Amino acid sequence: MKSGGMPVRYFAIGTSPRVSMRHPDIDPSLVLAWQVAHSIARGSPPPVHDRGGFRVDTGSQTEAKRWIFPQLGDGVRAIAREIAAPRHFMKVCVSDHELRAALPAHWEVEPPGFFMTTAMPAGEMKPLPEGYRMQLAHAWPVTRVHIIAPDGSEAASGCAAETPDVFIYDRIATAPDHRRKGLGIAVMAALGSQRRSATSQPLLAATEDGRKLYETLGWTVIAPLATAVIEEG
Repeated sequence: MKSGGMPVRYFAIGTSPRVSMRHPDIDPSLVLAWQVAHSIARGSPPPVHDRGGFRVDTGSQTEAKRWIFPQLGDGVRAIAREIAAPRHFMKVCVSDHELRAALPAHWEVEPPGFFMTTAMPAGEMKPLPEGYRMQLAHAWPVTRVHIIAPDGSEAASGCAAETPDVFIYDRIATAPDHRRKGLGIAVMAALGSQRRSATSQPLLAATEDGRKLYETLGWTVIAPLATAVIEEG
């Protein structure tokens, strides 16, 4: 199949919930498919090939460019040496320690992240806590969900984007005062209910805290995902 006009091929990928173990190298086409859908979800330009990875010329106030690489290689090191301006991001499917060792000091490495997938169907929708209500906007290929608290503030939210190859979940968040009420699970279920294709592979990029939640929902880690950035000033 093709995603965003780019060929995408999938291969079996070993998975394990034990993130301390080294994972097999992730299929580059899966990384590309994720970034294509991520760009759609966020309204960013599509990724282009760049020195063994994929570059997005974001051009936003918070992100000038981003690169994502399936593995650590010479392309990562070359770009890291060339770029000194702020608001540039580098994502590589290795541990944060491996990425830190490969980059010049002016790059800051963020807390560990993880690529995850699942073979589980979307969870069943459950009633929200009393006084909460859900707003769902679906305009394929993007779905957005907002859960509104009794006081009118946003309690939780999330987004999903689907291509013929992948269905990605993005920016799943619950406000601190509204956690431990099942709102994040409700957002995931609502997004998953809008998935059109049974063959599009579910994917998400998780933080350490997010990984723990998603594992309880049947998700597994397929690769680490380290992120580095050159911060302002």
